[in-house]
Amino acid sequence: MRRRKKTLSLGLAATAVVTATIAGVSLAATPDTAEARSVDTLRWGPCAENPKEAKEPKEPEPSRTSKEAKEAEEPGQGDASRLECASLQVPLDYQDPDGRQIDIAVSRLPSEKPAKRRGVLLVNPGGPGITSLGYPYALAASGLPQEVRDSYDLIGFDPRGVGRSTRVTCDLTEKQQAHGNIPPYTRNAADVAKEAPYARAVAEQCAASKSSWMLPHVTTANSARDMDRIRAALGEPNISYLGGSYGTQLGSVYATLFPRRDDRIVLDSNLGPGGYDVTAMRMLARGMEDRFPDFAAYAAAHPEYGLGTTPQQVTAKFHELARRLDEKPVQGYNGTVFRGKTLDNLYTDAGMATLAKTWQALDTNKPLPDDPSLPDFENFMAARFHTLCNDSLWPRSIATYQRNAEIDRVRYPKLGGSTAGIGPCAFWPTEHTERTEPPVRVGAKGPSNVLMVQNERDPGTPLAGAKKLRHAFGHRAVMVTADQGGHGVYPSGTNRCANDAVTTYLTTGKRPSQDINCPAEQPST
Repeated sequence: MRRRKKTLSLGLAATAVVTATIAGVSLAATPDTAEARSVDTLRWGPCAENPKEAKEPKEPEPSRTSKEAKEAEEPGQGDASRLECASLQVPLDYQDPDGRQIDIAVSRLPSEKPAKRRGVLLVNPGGPGITSLGYPYALAASGLPQEVRDSYDLIGFDPRGVGRSTRVTCDLTEKQQAHGNIPPYTRNAADVAKEAPYARAVAEQCAASKSSWMLPHVTTANSARDMDRIRAALGEPNISYLGGSYGTQLGSVYATLFPRRDDRIVLDSNLGPGGYDVTAMRMLARGMEDRFPDFAAYAAAHPEYGLGTTPQQVTAKFHELARRLDEKPVQGYNGTVFRGKTLDNLYTDAGMATLAKTWQALDTNKPLPDDPSLPDFENFMAARFHTLCNDSLWPRSIATYQRNAEIDRVRYPKLGGSTAGIGPCAFWPTEHTERTEPPVRVGAKGPSNVLMVQNERDPGTPLAGAKKLRHAFGHRAVMVTADQGGHGVYPSGTNRCANDAVTTYLTTGKRPSQDINCPAEQPST
């Protein structure tokens, strides 16, 4: 029986596989402290010629590579040979800028028309925990308009803790990796309490690992400061930015810390102003409820899958399969994996056929369709835990998670019993890791230069959270909402109204004068 990993339905599965395969308070008050006193220059070279071994943190020499490190996925392939890579040293701790340094891996896809180039566009596909080195080429290959590619050098980077940058680990075993990034579906308070020792053990492993010296410094705020070091190393006075999913949090934090250095900011598929906090985790269950009717209608219109001929019958089949798999797993799928994989495949319309085939195979115990896994899964999980648990203060009481799960099982029955459950962040060692600053509060201070784009039925970053971020930005932002489902609007979405708004802004600087709603569009045939 094949063991299947939960690729974290939480916003990443499709984007992560494509991307990896192609390729203190005083700090917030004075963001200029992130500027390097003596800026390093980036020495570009072919990505394929970079060291294959990943950056593995190791006492006492943090920049030394380790032969034991798991080989990082190469971003440069085929036509991506134009993608260049470099490495930049940044402070581990921005309160001690001359202290220990870590490495940040950076990539560049240069504009092919220097006469039309207006600057650099940093890009991030989401996460946290996934490599972004191959993302500039992935964007170009997935339909980023030529006028945008001509206007910018596309800049990707592996955030601190991830991939070819200096890495973190939690020494997760194969069994722990198979356990995944979201808690098991809980049906009562006892199930939550039963999961707590496992969550505590993972947190303790992260704190005791060979990368523990990095633990308090892997935050979104520090990654935003790293972005500003990249800007300085590129010799650019300002940067533009295109980020999706978790990348909207990274972009929001950068725009908050460095409002004088951001140019045109595009945030696609938006988290709320608190980023990936406990509220956002619970919101995933709402996202699944928002999006699921699209799949129910699809499956009902394709009776060959045998899942029902009405949306109501398809919904009933979901609950039936989940209960059966909770009681007796099939081909490595238990109820929690089934729920998570269902959410994964709701991220794109193209995933619906795969999802229907998966349900059919589980229902009839026939062979499952191919299921690509996320490369370097241990580092992905470890970096995700570090970032989420450091970015915000999570409830420490088991009773809080028991209460949240009880509420969300009723409110959002498909996934609420899982995403409201307890995880390592409940036991993260904040009491002895010298927490350096509170979460960054996104607000309206700064220029009006943010364009938000959002699908109405986004399973990973629901519209309700995007509306809260829009409110927090105030005059700084305009939001374009598309009447379509799925996670991600630009550039591969089918809504021309929303796509054109982004392209126009990136190439001309013109945004809609106010928030707009783009009606649904039928795919061309």
